[in-house]
Parts: sequence; C-alpha cells; structure tokens
Amino acid sequence: MKMTETFEVSQSPDRVWDLFQDVPSLSRCLPGAELTADLGNGEYEGQVGVKLGPMTANFEGKATVIADAATRSGTITGKGTDKRGGSVGQVKIDYSINAADDGGTQVTVDGDVQLSGAAAQFGRTGLIKSMSEKLIGEFVACIEAQLSAETDEEATEVRAAEVKGISLLFSSLWAIVVRFVKRLVGRSDADSHDAG
Repeated sequence: MKMTETFEVSQSPDRVWDLFQDVPSLSRCLPGAELTADLGNGEYEGQVGVKLGPMTANFEGKATVIADAATRSGTITGKGTDKRGGSVGQVKIDYSINAADDGGTQVTVDGDVQLSGAAAQFGRTGLIKSMSEKLIGEFVACIEAQLSAETDEEATEVRAAEVKGISLLFSSLWAIVVRFVKRLVGRSDADSHDAG
C-alpha cells in the first residue's frame, strides 16, 4: 500500500535535517518503535509494536537508512517479522526536507508498506490509512517538541504517545459507515429527481 504525506514544522530546514540524521532521537518520535542496536553504516535493529483493531503485532527486524545531505533527502527501508502472529511487514520510505514559504520546513514522506500474514487483512479495510494519518500527526507533534526543547536533556525526554488501535478501528468503521450513508442519500436524491 502506497501513501504520501506532507507536513510542515516551524523549525528551519537545517535543524529538521539534523534531527532526521539522529536516528535514535527520530525513532522516539515513532509511536511503538524501539531501537535496539546500531549496527553501523546506516543499519539498525529494532522493533515496532502496533495495535491493528483487535490484533496486536510486534515486528522485529532491521532497517537501513541512506541520506543525501546535498538534496536533504533520504530513504529508509525495513523488514520485520511478528514471530507470534506470523505476519511480515516491509516498508520503504523516501523523504525530502525543503524550506517552506512561511520560513518553516516542509517534509514530504512517500511510503510503501507491504504486509503479509494475519496483519494483511487490515490493509484492505482502510485501517492502515487511518493509522498512518494518526501516526504522522503524533510524529509531527513529537518532532516539534524535540526541536523546541531548550536542553538536550529535555529533548531526550520527548517521546511519541501511543496510538490506540481500537479507537482507530472504530474511527475507520465510522468513516466507512458515513461513506455508505452518503452514497445512499446521494442515490435517493437521484431517484427522487428521476421520479420528478
């Protein structure tokens, strides 16, 4: 499943770029993520715990980070396995950091997430999209808080809040119900016009 998100933060591109190169700090802004080892040369081991509706998955694996300072862009690729549930997740993220018109920074993230096993069913319900939107929102708030911290100690304390899968399930189901009702209302309006 492919997705593109663009968001702005009020800090300068240089400061945002520096944070994106600090992988341990950046990982603290990803809800459910934990960095367990720095293998060197841009390779890391870690785990990501996610709640997808009634299901909880804990993906353990490796990620590779490649950055290009000249263009302020980079690529993150990762693969993890949920040993308990048997699901496998693969992700490729391309990001770019650019100056925004208002003096802040615009960050664009293009992601491609592939799930297999039990977790794959949630990719078809719209839950993954709902979750990605919530994750991005929490990620942005956390980045802003880290960049606004007055000391390194304060920045170290900043972490992303947990994103609740159950509430996402209900919000996703509610969105589906709303779309269904809108289609029904649209149809009944069209039928009444045809009848008239």
